[in-house]
Amino acid sequence: MPELRAARTVLTAPLTRRAWEEAAYCLLSFVPALVGFALIVVVAVALGSAFTLTVLGAVPGILFLVAGLALARGLGALQRQLARGLIGERVEEPPRFHSRGGLVARVEARLRDATAWRAVAYVLVKLPLATLGLYAVLWWVIGAINVTALVRWAAGQRDMALLHPLPGGGQPPVHSLGGAFAAAAVGCAILLVSPWLTRGVVAVDRRLVRALLGPGALAERLRDLEETRALAVDDAAQQLRRLERNLHDGAQVRLAALAMSLDMVREQLDDRDRPELHRLVETARDNAAETLTELRDLSRGLHPPALDGGLADALTTLAAKTALPVDVSVDVPNRPTPAIESLAYYCAAELLANVIKHSGARGCGIELSTGDGTLRLRVTDDGRGGAHIAEGGGLAGLVQRARTVDGELTVNSPHGGPTTVNVRLPLHA
Repeated sequence: MPELRAARTVLTAPLTRRAWEEAAYCLLSFVPALVGFALIVVVAVALGSAFTLTVLGAVPGILFLVAGLALARGLGALQRQLARGLIGERVEEPPRFHSRGGLVARVEARLRDATAWRAVAYVLVKLPLATLGLYAVLWWVIGAINVTALVRWAAGQRDMALLHPLPGGGQPPVHSLGGAFAAAAVGCAILLVSPWLTRGVVAVDRRLVRALLGPGALAERLRDLEETRALAVDDAAQQLRRLERNLHDGAQVRLAALAMSLDMVREQLDDRDRPELHRLVETARDNAAETLTELRDLSRGLHPPALDGGLADALTTLAAKTALPVDVSVDVPNRPTPAIESLAYYCAAELLANVIKHSGARGCGIELSTGDGTLRLRVTDDGRGGAHIAEGGGLAGLVQRARTVDGELTVNSPHGGPTTVNVRLPLHA
């Protein structure tokens, strides 16, 4: 019956693992909350903001703020670990702090770090909440002490008091066995209430952790869009690869068979009897051969077969077919996703074609490596230089292709050479 289940839930609540974990969370999270409030809110933010209002204290004030924001991020990570380990609250990690440029740019980026400021807000609210949590843990302690009143009475202790966690009022003395029974009963009642107090504090803290220590709504939306884009890019790569196989195993085979059949027909025709039919068969055979060649070129553009063995084999094969000597260096321990491999191969092929057509180089090099979660492609040549990204040009098209997966392409090509083109792509689309 629902009433019996509810009564059993209330009576067994102090004995559950969840209740003890929530009480431990309230107890352990108080110290970082207190230290964080003192160092971040009082010292770093408040004192730093006050310093920035003065001329001489502007620089120290900014340094205080920067240090406080960095500390807030660290404290936020600690609170997420506590929540994950004790109460099972798993919150996604917010984006890591990244800054580029000089000292001023890095300081500005730190001051604009929304994740750090949300962590400061959490620290600001956490201290009064942690104080309530510590008060809830006090109920556990007082209840446990009162429950032992009978044991202490039996052990000969006659100078006891009935403790209660409510503010105000005194602690009634216990001088009799009946008073010991009453103290134990009050202790049991307090222990029955205590888990629900800690659970209420933890419930509020869960909401704060999700709202202030997670990635934030904008970051979550961005992550969803990135995941959706990655699925779309990978699906497109799989569809192209399936199309290439269908063309290779289906249409190309039939066209090859058709061309062979037309060759056999041509050999059996007599030019003296049916010259016009001979020319017609010859034209049809040539058209079939040209169509087969175009179809093969199209299927290679969809998914180069050389990529089945990885980028190292594909680039080596590409370099071997190039008219110029090409030095290939590949250091890719783990293969990227098929879509990224296809994009990197396409960029290398287009850049080599540009070298042959426009640079007048005597040789070139291809370097492929990974690091920091990115795939880096570098193509260099010793040509005349002067290459640049022009609207509507081939390099501009490569830039747009790289941007579809949050990659980038840069060109360094002074007049007189040499030319270096760097392509940076993520390992996963």
